[in-house]
Amino acid sequence: MALVRERRQLNLRLPLPEPSERRPRFPLPLPPSSVSTVNSTANTTAAASTTTTTTTTTTTISISELEKIKVLGHGNGGTVYKVRHKRTSAIYALKVVHGDSDPEIRRQILREISILRRTDSPYVIKCQGVIDMPGGDIGILMEYMDAGTLESLLKSQTTFSELCLAKIAKQVLCGLDYLHNHKIIHRDLKPSNLLVNREMEVKIADFGVSKIMCRTLDPCNSYVGTCAYMSPERFDPDTYGVNYNGYAADIWSLGLTLMELYMGHFPFLPPGQRPDWATLMCAICFGEPPSLPEGASEKFKDFIECCLQKESSKRWSAQQLLQHPFVRSINLKST
Repeated sequence: MALVRERRQLNLRLPLPEPSERRPRFPLPLPPSSVSTVNSTANTTAAASTTTTTTTTTTTISISELEKIKVLGHGNGGTVYKVRHKRTSAIYALKVVHGDSDPEIRRQILREISILRRTDSPYVIKCQGVIDMPGGDIGILMEYMDAGTLESLLKSQTTFSELCLAKIAKQVLCGLDYLHNHKIIHRDLKPSNLLVNREMEVKIADFGVSKIMCRTLDPCNSYVGTCAYMSPERFDPDTYGVNYNGYAADIWSLGLTLMELYMGHFPFLPPGQRPDWATLMCAICFGEPPSLPEGASEKFKDFIECCLQKESSKRWSAQQLLQHPFVRSINLKST
């Protein structure tokens, strides 16, 4: 009974967005131009821009110059297509958010555009341009990653080796280190938001719920992102968020993502069990952090432990994790 009373005193809460954030009172503005600016030296292969960042002359492109090849996915009020530029044969991914979608979805896509326009890292998906399309649709033209996502790779194969995971981890950490240094928190890091090409180059994508920190101590504990990968302080900031550091939530999500790729299923649940909100909240807040099974190396176990500290202040930063023995010796082609 004492234990029950103690648990009842836990201040579990899910902060709601401010009313002005839930539903804008006025239509959101579209990007200012009906054409987008695209690098004129764009390569025809999917991974060309992963290894070099070059300042070159630019040209404009309109939606009529793009040929849709196939649908890559749906969700969040829009569709992602694989498209080809008719004149240069360059391949891109085109994310189209429909004009009649929920204003909240349009607000997210405009936030994603804002973040993508200000990032320039070989470990973050590159935005080639923004297109104001007929009917009020918004198009984001991005580099195309020809192997899909880490989630799709996991579905097509059983698990990933430790060496492969070390390479994945180092690339994601390089991307997070870049974003965090520019005061950008992703807030929705998971296998489906990590794009990959056939050379196993990994890039962080989907910034719809990300936040640009205007000030160093700007709070960032709102209830957004996918709850399965949310850190304990996102559910219960008073208990686990002492000296809260918003960037630490991305590190927790990275740890769960790597464990899922290694084990073949979501770490907090048995194989095949579908997560529900209540089960996840209890497991994340009341349970111990998941641990790797027998057979995993000590370096990998220690790396995951550094990511999955329940108290956010004890988690290692992206910069610290880049010096961890699990990833430190990994050489990446991109710099």
